[in-house]
Amino acid sequence: MTDSAARAAGQCHCGAIRYSMPTAVEHHALCHCQDCRRHSGAPMVGWGLVSRDALDMTGEPKVYASSEHGRRHFCSECGTGLFYTNEAIFPGQIDVQTATLDDPDLIPAQVQIQTAERIGWMENLDQMPAFERYPG
Repeated sequence: MTDSAARAAGQCHCGAIRYSMPTAVEHHALCHCQDCRRHSGAPMVGWGLVSRDALDMTGEPKVYASSEHGRRHFCSECGTGLFYTNEAIFPGQIDVQTATLDDPDLIPAQVQIQTAERIGWMENLDQMPAFERYPG
Protein backbone atom coordinates (compact mmCIF):
# COMPACT_ATOMS: atom_id res chain seq x y z
CA MET A 1 0.00 0.00 0.00
CA THR A 2 1.33 3.45 -0.93
CA ASP A 3 1.79 6.01 1.86
CA SER A 4 -0.89 8.66 1.20
CA ALA A 5 1.56 11.40 2.28
CA ALA A 6 4.33 10.22 -0.07
CA ARG A 7 5.07 12.48 -3.02
CA ALA A 8 6.82 12.13 -6.35
CA ALA A 9 8.58 14.93 -8.23
CA GLY A 10 8.92 15.49 -11.96
CA GLN A 11 9.67 18.02 -14.64
CA CYS A 12 9.66 18.86 -18.31
CA HIS A 13 12.74 18.09 -20.41
CA CYS A 14 14.35 21.52 -19.96
CA GLY A 15 13.40 21.95 -16.28
CA ALA A 16 11.39 25.16 -16.78
CA ILE A 17 8.39 23.42 -15.18
CA ARG A 18 8.80 21.28 -12.05
CA TYR A 19 6.02 19.63 -10.12
CA SER A 20 5.29 17.28 -7.26
CA MET A 21 2.27 15.04 -6.80
CA PRO A 22 1.01 12.43 -4.35
CA THR A 23 2.05 8.84 -5.11
CA ALA A 24 -1.47 7.77 -4.07
CA VAL A 25 -3.32 8.30 -7.36
CA GLU A 26 -6.92 7.68 -8.43
CA HIS A 27 -5.52 5.61 -11.29
CA HIS A 28 -2.31 5.12 -13.21
CA ALA A 29 -3.41 4.18 -16.70
CA LEU A 30 -1.40 3.52 -19.84
CA CYS A 31 -3.43 5.11 -22.63
CA HIS A 32 -3.20 3.85 -26.21
CA CYS A 33 -5.62 6.33 -27.83
CA GLN A 34 -4.64 8.08 -31.03
CA ASP A 35 -5.08 11.52 -29.44
CA CYS A 36 -2.50 10.76 -26.72
CA ARG A 37 -0.16 9.12 -29.24
CA ARG A 38 -0.29 12.08 -31.62
CA HIS A 39 0.25 14.64 -28.88
CA SER A 40 3.17 12.78 -27.30
CA GLY A 41 4.74 11.16 -30.35
CA ALA A 42 4.87 7.95 -28.29
CA PRO A 43 3.06 4.61 -28.71
CA MET A 44 1.25 5.10 -25.37
CA VAL A 45 1.16 7.57 -22.48
CA GLY A 46 1.08 6.90 -18.74
CA TRP A 47 -1.39 9.05 -16.78
CA GLY A 48 -1.60 9.41 -12.99
CA LEU A 49 -4.84 11.11 -11.91
CA VAL A 50 -4.76 13.30 -8.78
CA SER A 51 -6.72 16.19 -7.33
CA ARG A 52 -5.67 19.44 -8.99
CA ASP A 53 -5.20 20.92 -5.49
CA ALA A 54 -2.66 18.16 -4.69
CA LEU A 55 -0.35 19.11 -7.58
CA ASP A 56 2.39 21.60 -6.70
CA MET A 57 4.06 23.29 -9.66
CA THR A 58 6.72 25.86 -10.48
CA GLY A 59 6.59 27.38 -13.95
CA GLU A 60 3.55 27.90 -16.13
CA PRO A 61 2.58 25.38 -18.81
CA LYS A 62 0.95 26.38 -22.06
CA VAL A 63 -2.56 24.95 -22.46
CA TYR A 64 -3.91 23.55 -25.73
CA ALA A 65 -7.60 22.72 -26.28
CA SER A 66 -7.21 19.28 -27.86
CA SER A 67 -10.95 18.54 -27.87
CA GLU A 68 -14.22 20.11 -26.75
CA HIS A 69 -13.45 19.52 -23.06
CA GLY A 70 -9.87 18.19 -23.08
CA ARG A 71 -6.95 20.45 -22.27
CA ARG A 72 -3.33 19.39 -22.73
CA HIS A 73 -0.70 21.26 -20.73
CA PHE A 74 2.89 21.36 -21.96
CA CYS A 75 6.12 23.33 -21.56
CA SER A 76 6.26 26.23 -24.00
CA GLU A 77 10.09 26.12 -23.93
CA CYS A 78 10.83 22.46 -24.75
CA GLY A 79 7.39 21.10 -25.71
CA THR A 80 7.21 18.32 -23.11
CA GLY A 81 3.63 17.18 -22.51
CA LEU A 82 2.92 17.21 -18.77
CA PHE A 83 -0.77 17.32 -17.80
CA TYR A 84 -4.29 16.75 -19.08
CA THR A 85 -7.53 18.17 -17.69
CA ASN A 86 -11.12 17.53 -18.64
CA GLU A 87 -13.76 19.17 -16.47
CA ALA A 88 -16.54 17.12 -18.12
CA ILE A 89 -14.96 13.74 -17.29
CA PHE A 90 -12.98 14.37 -14.07
CA PRO A 91 -13.74 17.82 -12.62
CA GLY A 92 -11.18 19.25 -10.20
CA GLN A 93 -8.61 16.59 -11.11
CA ILE A 94 -5.54 16.53 -13.31
CA ASP A 95 -3.83 13.70 -15.16
CA VAL A 96 -0.04 13.81 -14.94
CA GLN A 97 2.17 12.22 -17.60
CA THR A 98 4.00 9.80 -15.33
CA ALA A 99 6.97 9.26 -17.64
CA THR A 100 8.00 12.84 -16.72
CA LEU A 101 8.48 11.84 -13.06
CA ASP A 102 12.05 11.81 -11.77
CA ASP A 103 11.37 8.22 -10.60
CA PRO A 104 8.43 6.81 -12.57
CA ASP A 105 8.63 3.53 -10.64
CA LEU A 106 7.23 5.29 -7.55
CA ILE A 107 3.74 4.93 -9.05
CA PRO A 108 3.22 1.50 -10.65
CA ALA A 109 0.95 1.33 -13.69
CA GLN A 110 -2.40 -0.32 -12.93
CA VAL A 111 -4.28 -0.68 -16.22
CA GLN A 112 -4.12 -0.20 -19.99
CA ILE A 113 -6.93 1.84 -21.54
CA GLN A 114 -8.14 2.57 -25.08
CA THR A 115 -6.60 -0.70 -26.27
CA ALA A 116 -9.03 -0.66 -29.22
CA GLU A 117 -6.70 2.02 -30.65
CA ARG A 118 -3.44 0.33 -29.61
CA ILE A 119 -0.79 0.07 -32.32
CA GLY A 120 -0.65 -3.57 -33.42
CA TRP A 121 3.04 -4.04 -32.74
CA MET A 122 2.60 -2.95 -29.11
CA GLU A 123 0.83 -6.23 -28.30
CA ASN A 124 3.97 -8.37 -28.59
CA LEU A 125 6.74 -6.26 -27.09
CA ASP A 126 7.85 -9.12 -24.86
CA GLN A 127 8.65 -11.17 -28.00
CA MET A 128 11.01 -8.57 -29.55
CA PRO A 129 14.77 -8.56 -29.03
CA ALA A 130 15.67 -6.18 -26.20
CA PHE A 131 18.93 -4.35 -25.46
CA GLU A 132 19.78 -2.59 -22.18
CA ARG A 133 21.43 0.21 -24.17
CA TYR A 134 21.52 1.26 -27.82
CA PRO A 135 23.08 -1.69 -29.70
CA GLY A 136 26.50 -0.91 -31.12
